[in-house]
Amino acid sequence: MTDENGREFENRAEDLSKNSEVVRVLKKIEKTKSLFEHLVADLPSFEVTSAEALPYGLKPHTRSVSWLVEQVIVQRLRAQREVLQIDSVDYDLPDTELHDVELLVGQSPLYVNIKCHQAEKKQNKNDISAVVKLYQRYMDNPDYDLLYASIGIRFEGRFIRFLPEHIACFSPQFLPLYVNPTNDKIQAFYNHQPVLRTREVFLTELKTASKTLKL
Repeated sequence: MTDENGREFENRAEDLSKNSEVVRVLKKIEKTKSLFEHLVADLPSFEVTSAEALPYGLKPHTRSVSWLVEQVIVQRLRAQREVLQIDSVDYDLPDTELHDVELLVGQSPLYVNIKCHQAEKKQNKNDISAVVKLYQRYMDNPDYDLLYASIGIRFEGRFIRFLPEHIACFSPQFLPLYVNPTNDKIQAFYNHQPVLRTREVFLTELKTASKTLKL
């Protein structure tokens, strides 16, 4: 990339950072990260089960505890709602929903999908979302902004420790876009450099990258 093209790219990024729609999503990401950092700081770890049940500790395997971590997080969000200044917390949602919890903070709803990762292990690309489901939801509801919060964890015997310095919050709209052709899902690292783009551009790029949406 030439210097001229590089400057052009930087100028486009600066312009997008002032775009009202992009700014709205960036503010939601920032607010979500702040809420989750405060929540995790208040609950540094939790015990999965007793020493009698697991005398040799828990085998470190993120998928085996991801749903449990999600439940701990959403229930703590509701329990700490007043402290965190959240107006409402709803996690009684169908399994088909894209987000795990809906937070209302002032007039701003935050639709958050909760994930976890072993922060001190080498990071790989992860399945983020099925393209068709995300595309349809974004097309049906222009005000729907999906957010992701991936909590860094460490296995310590029977305990799971949260690592607040390893919380990654992001929007699929700003992901470096890659769609796995084998399952038509967006794949990305939880920790990544965001690529600012408008919702319209995101949906166009998503449709171009997906085999299913072209059918």
